[in-house]
Amino acid sequence: MTETITNEELQAAILRFVGWLDRFGETSYDHQSFFASDLGRRAKALYYRKPLLGTLAVSPMIFCEAFLPSTRRLFWKPQRFPIADAHYAMGFAFLSQVLGPEPYHNRAVHFLEALKESRTAGFKHYAWGYPFHWETRRGTIQAWTPYITTLPYAYEAFRDVYQVDGNPKWLEIMQSIALHGLEDYQDYETSPKASSCSYSPGPHDSGGVVNASAYRAFLLTAAALDFSEEKYRKAAERNLHFVLESQNANGSWYYSTDNERDFVDHFHTCFVLKALAKIEQLTGSPDCRSAIERGVEYYTTNLFSSDGLPKPFSKPPRLTVYRRELYDYAECINLATLLDGRFAKLDEILSLVLKDLFDRWQKPDGSFRARELLVGWDNVPMHRWAQSQLFRSLSFLLKRKRKKAQVRGVQSTLEPLQSAVTK
Repeated sequence: MTETITNEELQAAILRFVGWLDRFGETSYDHQSFFASDLGRRAKALYYRKPLLGTLAVSPMIFCEAFLPSTRRLFWKPQRFPIADAHYAMGFAFLSQVLGPEPYHNRAVHFLEALKESRTAGFKHYAWGYPFHWETRRGTIQAWTPYITTLPYAYEAFRDVYQVDGNPKWLEIMQSIALHGLEDYQDYETSPKASSCSYSPGPHDSGGVVNASAYRAFLLTAAALDFSEEKYRKAAERNLHFVLESQNANGSWYYSTDNERDFVDHFHTCFVLKALAKIEQLTGSPDCRSAIERGVEYYTTNLFSSDGLPKPFSKPPRLTVYRRELYDYAECINLATLLDGRFAKLDEILSLVLKDLFDRWQKPDGSFRARELLVGWDNVPMHRWAQSQLFRSLSFLLKRKRKKAQVRGVQSTLEPLQSAVTK
């Protein structure tokens, strides 16, 4: 693991961020704020139906996104995001283990309580979605529609806090989350031993999104071990095989296997690799190990620029209005921390990413810039994109670095004893 950023420097940066969070509050604008209103969604829908005419309709939003990011306030409102609450809960749970329980454990519990309050209504089990209507090429997904890409973060949040305080109510919610993940998402057979899963509940979603199946495979693998339930393992294995079979010969994964969304981007690649890394840690799967090795080779070769910093796409599927974004930094740190010591090139990249993050991205108030634009910066703090994800990744890194330092300390203490015994 990189030693260019000391534990003290990392901790100081995290605590500056916590101070900012205290002052700023827990609602924010979002990456999707430009298109969350009725007007924005109609413009985006027109773009999907009639690209030439739609380009004119969305151009004011794209211009503002590229050159006037703060104008988000003219298009939509600040909101609370469950996926951000889950990341904040995890981050504070990590800090409570590293820096002591108070006040960090209480902060973690606070975000879990917020998650309990924001669950999607109308479902038997705990589920979460986005608090805005989301316009896609397949139509409008209504606000609070549950997503399998949100669910595992909530599961991990309750799981991480449960490991700190052992509160049985968190365990009950974990079981409810797992049952929702198992029962409310469709499986679509793609081979004799593989199935993709739907992105959201219901028969209207035809599946094929690779990171969605990777998320569900991890969630149900964890639940199978946490609750000793075979039904979770069986479903997880089929989704895992879909992810493994969807890997391209060069080690990459397209966003989807639908032959429409065949782009390869940074943070979705990280999502897939993270899920495989977590499953491998839980099960020791050699298939996961092989896929990770090929995936990391592609990732480190194609999703970083010549200076070793993250780039959004290996090949952009469309015109992008930014050079780099915070989400890629957050997920790079998460992945490199999970795979610490296994890939020298990834370890070197982590060092460069952290240095650039603290040199250029963290603002004096403690928050982080959202995007490096073609000209200037997007400095609008957005909890979902990706202040919370970065806080979680840095707290996770601090926990791992502290644990590694403790192991080294124990080893250095034992070495003189071992030497004396051999003499």
